[in-house]
Amino acid sequence: MRSLLNFLARYDNLIIFLILEGITIYLLASGNNYQNTRVVNGIRSLTHGIEEKINNTRTYLNLREINENLAAENIALRNSIGRLVKRENSLFFSVSDSIYRQQYLHTPAEVIDNSINRQKNFFTLNKGRSQGVEVEMAVTSGESVAGVIVGCSENFSVAMSLLNIDFRLSARIKSNGYFGSLSWDGRDYRNAVLSEIPQHVTVNVGDTIETTGYSAIFPEGIMIGTVSDYEKKGGDFYIIAVTMQTDFKKIHFVDIIGNMKKTEQLDLEKLFQ
Repeated sequence: MRSLLNFLARYDNLIIFLILEGITIYLLASGNNYQNTRVVNGIRSLTHGIEEKINNTRTYLNLREINENLAAENIALRNSIGRLVKRENSLFFSVSDSIYRQQYLHTPAEVIDNSINRQKNFFTLNKGRSQGVEVEMAVTSGESVAGVIVGCSENFSVAMSLLNIDFRLSARIKSNGYFGSLSWDGRDYRNAVLSEIPQHVTVNVGDTIETTGYSAIFPEGIMIGTVSDYEKKGGDFYIIAVTMQTDFKKIHFVDIIGNMKKTEQLDLEKLFQ
């Protein structure tokens, strides 16, 4: 009680001023239509501004949940398209499922650990065998290549990143169809190297590099990146620098892709190896 009295005694002039100021504003606003309208409009503008900032803050805090929902919806749409859409040639379907004639299944996952500064980089996902993930499933980020699953536990999996000197991927130039082997040289995390492209082939800076689908892991036509430079360095083949589409410093939500006909394809190919 004494503290309250001391506070009132110390700031009595300020308190009296504020009370009188409030009474003055009330009398001025209530006794004149013009002032009344201005005060009401001012209060409404202030209230609207505060509500807008609160709503923006709530939206920002909910971005994680929004991103997860969008990822799930995107995967559901891809699976639906896989079930319903045929190839241009009506004699063939893009699939292997006897019911839906679907070859690839998609499931979303979140990156919970990642490395980019080593010669052999990996990233960890929050999905495992319990969620249907298996070794040698493809991983994409957005619409571009990210890596391949190399290990699974019940609820987690580890993927070999494209930023790994042991990673090899069958890739082609989209404009002319010539394919070669793409790998990372361990230098710049944004650039890979495409080799085994003959020198008689026309190559241009900006050409799109995509997957061939020959590995039975990645579907055909997944973007890898674009040609940033190329040179003839002895022999009969180009050395082509490819700027990768995936930015591994920002990778967060990914798409795990399973080929439902991989085992059948690989078993058949083994007979002729």
